[in-house]
Amino acid sequence: MDSTVFRTRSHGTPAEGVKDQYADGKAAKVWEFFIGDIKQRTQNYRDFLVGLLRQKGCHRILDVACGTGVDSVMLLEEGFEVVSIDASDKMLKYALKSRWERRKEPAFDKWIIEEANWLTLASDISHLIGEGFDAVICLGNSFAHMPDTFDDQREQRQALVNFERCVRPGGLLLIDHRNYDYIINTGQTPPKCIYYNSEHMMDIKTSVLFVSGKPKIVTMDYMIALDNRNKNNIEHVNEFRLSYYPHRLTVFRDMLTEIFSHGAKHIIYGDFKPLNQIKDPGFYIHVLQKQL
Repeated sequence: MDSTVFRTRSHGTPAEGVKDQYADGKAAKVWEFFIGDIKQRTQNYRDFLVGLLRQKGCHRILDVACGTGVDSVMLLEEGFEVVSIDASDKMLKYALKSRWERRKEPAFDKWIIEEANWLTLASDISHLIGEGFDAVICLGNSFAHMPDTFDDQREQRQALVNFERCVRPGGLLLIDHRNYDYIINTGQTPPKCIYYNSEHMMDIKTSVLFVSGKPKIVTMDYMIALDNRNKNNIEHVNEFRLSYYPHRLTVFRDMLTEIFSHGAKHIIYGDFKPLNQIKDPGFYIHVLQKQL
């Protein structure tokens, strides 16, 4: 067993979790620096997302985990109409800044950005849903930020129900998560991310917490170089910690199938490729098409 995997024999107390892990502003600031702008997006990701949305005739998009707004900006520039929400006001300030700086462009002038909670999403943005969005996206391992507070994934289910309510009949949900099966088995996370071209990532130190024999929390300590010319200088390296709920592929697949019903078309990709073409992908991307 990898030394970064640790276990506890106690039942423990269900973690309340931190609803906004970026609340102190530090992680949000470093994350914005790490991600950069849309030029940092990998071409594979851009081609996959934009190509799929266009292929399915999607125009009106709800980004439910917009963070700093980098995906939303990319979609706006590609001609989509975007509504962006996030639970972190510290992350949203970067999206709001982008909107302000480009407010003279029609697409950005119409860009709607709001703070909302996934557990109350359908009511929080009821004035925006209308007949539903052509696509709802929740990407970048964002959904795993939600802790399993009650140890039965009831809150995850509620959030997914709200996502489903926001999708119009025939529309799409795109949602992803890291390959937590691999992380649980090895205690390691590949530092390279399929979404970013950033050269600032140095390492990810990964720990897996087991409670009563079940993986409860994956903790990742991100090491990001603020100045690539001085990577060996500790003063130019920023470290921050984020915690995630480790979604197993089959469990998450079945939960989505339950919520969207068996009639929904459900395709799973590994690092934007068909699953039979890749071994041990870093990310799983679920694409569900709601029944008409």
